[in-house]
Amino acid sequence: MTTYQSGDPTKKEKALAWSVHLYTASGALFGLLAILAVIEEKWVLAFVWMMVTMFIDAVDGTLARRFRVKDVVPHFDGALLDNMVDFFTYVLVPTFIIYQANLVPAQLVIITIGFITISSSYQFCRTDAKTDDHYFTGFPSYWNIVIMYLFMMGAGQWLSFAILLLCAVLIFVPVKYLYPSRTKAFQKLTLAISTIWGLTFATSSLLYPNAPMWLMWLSLSTVIYYIGMSLYMTYQTR
Repeated sequence: MTTYQSGDPTKKEKALAWSVHLYTASGALFGLLAILAVIEEKWVLAFVWMMVTMFIDAVDGTLARRFRVKDVVPHFDGALLDNMVDFFTYVLVPTFIIYQANLVPAQLVIITIGFITISSSYQFCRTDAKTDDHYFTGFPSYWNIVIMYLFMMGAGQWLSFAILLLCAVLIFVPVKYLYPSRTKAFQKLTLAISTIWGLTFATSSLLYPNAPMWLMWLSLSTVIYYIGMSLYMTYQTR
């Protein structure tokens, strides 16, 4: 790993650091492509673009630490950029899908979107949204994942509304959720299960609407691990 004892970063180091920021910013473009696909009701294509944004978010932090972007370009706030892109791709794009796909009763769609956007605005602005020991505080606004599950599994409108409302409330409940790439406890196990989740979730999305239900349930079983381990670690760290 590059370290800086003295002197200014080299041109190569600056180029790498700016490339990481460009990589993070590209998530906004793919989020926009997802919206355009939703407008045309090209659901599989929309899911593909959403998964691209999730992949970008999953690795850009690791790249930023690897190339020490804070040291190389200290005048540019990469964390702010990441939050802006994440709010767009994790919150606004999914709420557009809720509206466009009629996932909740028509009379409750604005209320649902309001709950999600306002509660997520609070979550993104918390100074303790990411703890010093690398957990998320409260439900970490994984609205894109929740929405895709509800859509692909054909959940009814009222069930979808109830689940979305519950997730919005859970933002304010101080459970410590795993940060898969950074939480040290059970990290190897978590990363292995996260890989299984990524493969099964992506395959189910690409096969929609013909994805076998056993594949969807296998994917959901890894989500159960994530929730259960988060509750366990919340109890343990207290």
